[in-house]
Amino acid sequence: MILTKSISQFGKYCLFMTHVCARPNRWGVFFQRTIFEITKLGVDSIPLVIIISLFIGSVIAIQMQLNIASPLIPSYSVGLATRDIVLLEFSNSILCLILAGKVGSNIASEIGTMRVTEQIDALDIMGVNSANFLVLPKMVGFIFFMPVLVAFCIATSMLGGFLVAVFTDLFPISRYIYGIQAFFNEWYVWYGFIKSLFFAYIIATVAAFCGYYVKGGALEVGKASTNAVVTSSILILLTDVILTKLLLQ
Repeated sequence: MILTKSISQFGKYCLFMTHVCARPNRWGVFFQRTIFEITKLGVDSIPLVIIISLFIGSVIAIQMQLNIASPLIPSYSVGLATRDIVLLEFSNSILCLILAGKVGSNIASEIGTMRVTEQIDALDIMGVNSANFLVLPKMVGFIFFMPVLVAFCIATSMLGGFLVAVFTDLFPISRYIYGIQAFFNEWYVWYGFIKSLFFAYIIATVAAFCGYYVKGGALEVGKASTNAVVTSSILILLTDVILTKLLLQ
């Protein structure tokens, strides 16, 4: 029963995406809406990303120092471990799990509200491809801005560890900076950017799909937002496993 329902929903999602990815009728309107969505979904998420990354970077550095305190382990390992944890997982996977709650619920509730108030039906009656008109700018805008959020996350997380070194005596500042630079692998940065693009696509499209097919009233809109966050999080974790195997083998 669950398998059948999942296959049915996947087929419905694929049909939905064929409408979303159609060519826009008016490119000027599309670009205007895309800029608006970049501001709403991307730029407005920067404060949240900075605050979370600052604290997580600090916590990672503190835990690394407390758990690897040994004369056999070089002191620069704190910076090295903090850098690799941030580049490989936190700046893309964990960040997108957090953004699935903020951005995904926003998209699902917005489109779901438009569905229950019959605004989407009005667009369809006027001959407008409502899925393309509403969802494509959100998808393109969020995917376009996602690498910027990842860059902010990486920089702020490193800064968080640096501030721990400045305001505490857990580890020397010079050794932390040396650890960040030691054995640097440029591919880890590109790996994080590539994964974040896939995750941004999942967040935007799954949330839009959940909101677009809402039936009922305000209660169902809330349920759609919850389903969007849960489904996006599961798919992000699943995709993370697959991409890690493909990109780091």
